[in-house]
Amino acid sequence: MSFTKTVRQKMQFSRAAITLAMSFMAASPAAAQFFIKPPDYRGAPVTGTETGLFVPLPGARPEELRAAMVWSLRTGLNLAALQCQFQESLLTVNQYVVLLKDHKAELNSSYETLKNYFKRTSKSPGAGLVALDKYGTKVSISYSTVGGQYGFCRTASHIGRAALFTPKGGLGTLAAARLAELRKSLSPAWDQHIRRFYVAEYQGSVPAVDTRCYDKKGREKKCKKS
Repeated sequence: MSFTKTVRQKMQFSRAAITLAMSFMAASPAAAQFFIKPPDYRGAPVTGTETGLFVPLPGARPEELRAAMVWSLRTGLNLAALQCQFQESLLTVNQYVVLLKDHKAELNSSYETLKNYFKRTSKSPGAGLVALDKYGTKVSISYSTVGGQYGFCRTASHIGRAALFTPKGGLGTLAAARLAELRKSLSPAWDQHIRRFYVAEYQGSVPAVDTRCYDKKGREKKCKKS
């Protein structure tokens, strides 16, 4: 299934599902506590051009970079909804459902902007769609949470909650402010309350053994050492 078709299907949520999700959020337990003192993932606001944080978009205009940030945030929260269901109190699924409803216009606009970028920078419309699909795949792969799932899920939950209180049309501003934090949370981190100790590896020397000074049963015997 192509990236384009997948996006369209994910946008089609029924009113009943959204209402149910919001009812769960209204009577939800406290957020999961993975750390005594959580790692500090906060980062500076981003522009969409930072190396290592975004899939490069050569020659992108400011509005195209903003669209890329919105789409990266959507992708991250989507993957959180899929990967963080081991702890329901994080509410990542419910948050993502409401995100799609409340910010539908901006998400659609961002997708069309990216679509036009690849159409503008490709040799043909067909090549542009292929490039868009590859771009979407790369963005998804960039959110690998191997080794950092707890930190990522906790951070995604906080950002997802912030998205619920973000005015319509302001998702790009939220993305610029919080994407560095979301990206940093993908890396494994220690609880800041627990001290870490480094134990140096022992590298002792073993004396050389002359096999002529031992019999077949390993017992020492007289020998003439050279």
